[in-house]
Amino acid sequence: MMLHIPHVLSPDQVATMRLALDNADWTDGRATVGAQGAQVKHNQQLPDNGPVAAELGRIILAALATNPLYFAAALPLRTVPPLFNRYTGGEHYGAHVDGAVRNVAGSALPLRTDLSCTLFLCEPEDYDGGELIINDTYGVHEVKLPAGDMIVYPSSSVHKVEPVTRGSRVCSFFWVQSMVRDDGRRAMLLELDQTIVRLRARLGDTEETVGLTGHYHNLLRMWSEI
Repeated sequence: MMLHIPHVLSPDQVATMRLALDNADWTDGRATVGAQGAQVKHNQQLPDNGPVAAELGRIILAALATNPLYFAAALPLRTVPPLFNRYTGGEHYGAHVDGAVRNVAGSALPLRTDLSCTLFLCEPEDYDGGELIINDTYGVHEVKLPAGDMIVYPSSSVHKVEPVTRGSRVCSFFWVQSMVRDDGRRAMLLELDQTIVRLRARLGDTEETVGLTGHYHNLLRMWSEI
C-alpha cells in the first residue's frame, strides 16, 4: 500500500521549518546508512542528535497525531524521530531497500521498519529532478509532492531518489513500526475504515455502521501486535 497524505503541515509550518533548515549545518548523508546504502547515497542530512532536528521533528509528530488518515493508514505503534535530508547539485540516492530494524535514540527497544514516510518541504517547481521512485508489486511509481504533503509506503519496497539538477529538494523522512505488521492487512483495515467514515457521514450511526465498526475493531484486535 502506498498512500499520499495531503496537508500534513500548513504553509506557515513549512515556511518556519525551511527558515530553520536553510540556516542549519548539514552533514554527509552517508553517515546514517549501512554498507550497501553508503555506496549509492549522495545527499546531505541534518544531524539527528541536534536541537534543530529534534524541534522540527516534534512539530511533525504533533501534526501527525491529529491526522486521522495517517493514523488509519499506518496504525503506528512506534516511530523513529523524523530526520531531514537535502539534495542539490546532482545529488541522488540509488536503488535501495531500507533496513528492517533501526535503533531509536533514547530507547532500549529496536524498531521494525514496516512503513517509510517522506514529507516534502519544498514545492515541486522549486527544483528539477529529485523524484522519489518506488517499485512495488503494482509497478513503478514516481512521487514528487507539494510542500507539506507526505507519501507513506512499505519499507520493503525498492526505491530511489533521482538526481536533483536544479534547486534543492528538502524533505523529512522517518520510519514507523505498525501495530499490524502485514501490509495487505493494513490495506484492508484502511479500506474498511474509510468506508465506515463515508457511511457515517451519509447515514449517521445506524445499526449497520455500528456493526461494521465492530467488525473493524475485531479485526484490529486479531491482527495487532502491541
